[in-house]
Amino acid sequence: MCVCVTETENFEQQCAIKFCAKLGGTGIETFNKLKQAYGEHALSRTQVFKWYKAFSAGCESIKDEPCSGRPSTSKTENNVEKVRALVRSDHRLTVRMIASELNLNQTTVHQILTQELAMRKLYAKIVPKNLTIEQKDVCLHLLEWIQSD
Repeated sequence: MCVCVTETENFEQQCAIKFCAKLGGTGIETFNKLKQAYGEHALSRTQVFKWYKAFSAGCESIKDEPCSGRPSTSKTENNVEKVRALVRSDHRLTVRMIASELNLNQTTVHQILTQELAMRKLYAKIVPKNLTIEQKDVCLHLLEWIQSD
């Protein structure tokens, strides 16, 4: 059974918290009502209190505020291409080796490999998650050859 909270349920619960805050109930009453209505899919107590406090203080927006912090400057198209070229030249390179070679953070290199290039580690090699059409053709040819024996 899935215990995750969908964006729709999250939005509904934030609306309910705003409604309860405008009516003047307490945070714990609001949390208990959400637990009664949504069961195990209810927001956590911490989240309910966070939103309740914000709405009680006069916040009108139900959307989360954008997070502050420095934007990533190392996950650029140029660096993605450099990582792609390095991995294609040698599949045995580790994340640490790539990071050292390109003078990037290991976390950034890992994110580029997994998110931008859709690759994963297979044994000691970093390979694409999906086969190319040529690779699929080779696999089919090998499979037919094995089955014909």
